[in-house]
Amino acid sequence: MQAEEHADRPPLDVRALDTLVGGSPAGVAVFDEDLRYVYVNPALERLNGVPAAAHLGRTIAEVLPEVDVRLDVLRRVLADGRPRDLTTSGQTWVDSAVKRRYWRGACHRLQERGRVSGLMVIAQEITATQNEREELLRARSYLTLLDNAAVSVGTTLDVGTTCQELADFVVPLMADVAVVEMIPEDDGHTRREPPAGVLRLRRAGVATVPELADAIAQFGGPGADIDYQEDAAVPRCLAADGPVVENLYGDEQLSRAAPSPERVEAYRAIGLHSAVAVPLTARGRPLGVLSLLRAGDSPPFTEGLDVVVARTLAGRAAIDIDHAFRYTHEHRIAGELQRSLLSEPRGPNPGIEIASLYLPAGAGALVGGDWFDAIPLQGGRHLKVMGDVMGHGVEAAVAMSNYRSMLRIMAEDDQPPHRILERLDKAVEQSGLDRAATCLVAVVDRREGVCEVASAGHPPPVLIDPGASRARVAPLVAGPPLGTGFGGYRTTVVPCGPGTVLFMYTDGLVERRGEDIDVSIERLTRLTLPAGGRLEDLLDEVVDRFADTAEDDIAVLVSRSRGY
Repeated sequence: MQAEEHADRPPLDVRALDTLVGGSPAGVAVFDEDLRYVYVNPALERLNGVPAAAHLGRTIAEVLPEVDVRLDVLRRVLADGRPRDLTTSGQTWVDSAVKRRYWRGACHRLQERGRVSGLMVIAQEITATQNEREELLRARSYLTLLDNAAVSVGTTLDVGTTCQELADFVVPLMADVAVVEMIPEDDGHTRREPPAGVLRLRRAGVATVPELADAIAQFGGPGADIDYQEDAAVPRCLAADGPVVENLYGDEQLSRAAPSPERVEAYRAIGLHSAVAVPLTARGRPLGVLSLLRAGDSPPFTEGLDVVVARTLAGRAAIDIDHAFRYTHEHRIAGELQRSLLSEPRGPNPGIEIASLYLPAGAGALVGGDWFDAIPLQGGRHLKVMGDVMGHGVEAAVAMSNYRSMLRIMAEDDQPPHRILERLDKAVEQSGLDRAATCLVAVVDRREGVCEVASAGHPPPVLIDPGASRARVAPLVAGPPLGTGFGGYRTTVVPCGPGTVLFMYTDGLVERRGEDIDVSIERLTRLTLPAGGRLEDLLDEVVDRFADTAEDDIAVLVSRSRGY
């Protein structure tokens, strides 16, 4: 175990050294001043997987080419004699399932008769400790990741945005590529059927590290339909409602993870080597899959912390996606129902012109409960109604439909407006509708040139006389909203001759935060319309003057009689 001795160096007492450290459980190596091995103990033989004789006279790089050693530290110890600790990593000739091993070494200079004779390094493997430390650091970073997810994913009620936020959030912290794919919803659109034995998902979010962006783009972005063979990782993930980890070391593994055989070569070309698919499930219903992929030098996914964090993120995101799905579904139903109720009303008879307008408060808001209607009566008279159900969404739209249907039944008896509201109020109370509504009923008698009006908590109509410099507000006494059971409605008769425009609206047109409602209504008196002017032009003026500052839905119904 002793290298050739040099005449100008004191000889190394190998027997004494072996007696001292030969039985040590720590690996011990002694180097000469050129940092070549001159002694190794049995423990170091076992650590390196190399016999002692194969060390002697050679450098560390020659014996262990895959070990990263700080030679500059060793040389400083030789130069100044101050002991130092250092950490090395890499792989020795010992078979190991660990990708990278770690050792901690203490370095001491040796001296004989006042002269430097070499360097001793005492080393112990700390791979487990180092891995635990790295796992702890990774766990801490993942905990921070989970905390940040609450404010970064699900910021809107849009499904596509939420899916893209999820993909963006996990790259590059957890993956080099993230893909979110959803089970297609039945939204009324016709789609081609997938082949037998194929699962078709709709890609909803994709994120990659910059260096893979071009390569991943070839696989399809958000909106693309992706077909998976039934034994691929994603279908297995959905079938088991659990994570599937694939380390893609060969074509067999690649083919199981890929949607189709054609993708295997493409995956190999960009260096994808590890994948995990986790289900997106909410309320017991599968929504889709989050797939994370790693490439190049990134470590493979493990069954431990990687999967736990990925599944936690997917579970949280699934709740946000489910909320977005339900919102979208409800918004679509409510919108369709409201559009059917707010369709342009036909004139009750040829002598009446009618135009209408509906503006939702915002593109992302649920539709409200505004409605209007026009109903012909006997003797050339006609009834117009404007209503506003409290709240938004499907429930408000359904209640709006019920109110409208009941009012049409009441109108058939040809009663004055206050009687119609009284009967409607009682009917609502008996029907169990739990949503109150404001309502304005107006009956125009073209022969008499008058308009009978009654209000259930609704803003008064405005009348625009032909050629007048200002419009006038009908002086109504408003009763309580419908559904309260209090009654007490009154009919007011106001002049409404040929050419006079009856302007009815919901409170979204006039209510402004910090402003008295009477001031807002008074602003409507500035509306004018030349004799013979188009009702549509009047509605355009309303949009120009009031739409930008509106905080609620706006519905407007305007009508004009041409005489009898």
